[in-house]
Amino acid sequence: MDIHWFGHACFRIREKGVTVVTDPHPEELGYARPRIRADVVTVSHPHEGHSAVKGFRGSPRVVDSPGEYEVGGVFVTGVSTFHDDDGGSERGQNMAFLSDFWGLTVCHLGDLGHVLTQAQVEALNQVNVLLVPVGGGSTITAVQAAEVVNLVEPNIVIPMHYWTETLPRDLDRVERFLKVMGSSNVTSQEMLRISASSLPSDTEVVLLDYGT
Repeated sequence: MDIHWFGHACFRIREKGVTVVTDPHPEELGYARPRIRADVVTVSHPHEGHSAVKGFRGSPRVVDSPGEYEVGGVFVTGVSTFHDDDGGSERGQNMAFLSDFWGLTVCHLGDLGHVLTQAQVEALNQVNVLLVPVGGGSTITAVQAAEVVNLVEPNIVIPMHYWTETLPRDLDRVERFLKVMGSSNVTSQEMLRISASSLPSDTEVVLLDYGT
């Protein structure tokens, strides 16, 4: 499996010729717009920075609601969460998506605004790779993100949705999350390539560069 980060909350996850893209953003956000083929595009919430679903090759299926979906042998499960810590009263709902690539699972938490409940953790069962927002603001903070990681217990966690030079918004830098996780010496890499046999037994933080 290859995982590539396009910045903010947008990833390309590709395995055995099937591609899932998460929370695509428009060029106006500042990051390069991914112009690639996709089979599935997941949208955690309808904010413009997370729902630019047009322009992909392959006529992908757009998934933006709870339920179970199957495309090309990949099973995608949508779990309802909230965009804030007050039951959605401030920012509405948010979707978390678990994509099962023949037993290798990736969970994208979107703009999660609260620590997951036990029921939500159980619904997102056996996560191998967790894509988690860490920048605070409209999402969980670094400390809350670390708490979510401890609840989900993934093999690998990849932080997203934080301050960068390309997106200098009022978000925390990723270093705060790395410090909380005790992973301050992590070196960023262009992409992540993994297989079921290469997964670490203890949770490992992976930092990705954003690119085109």
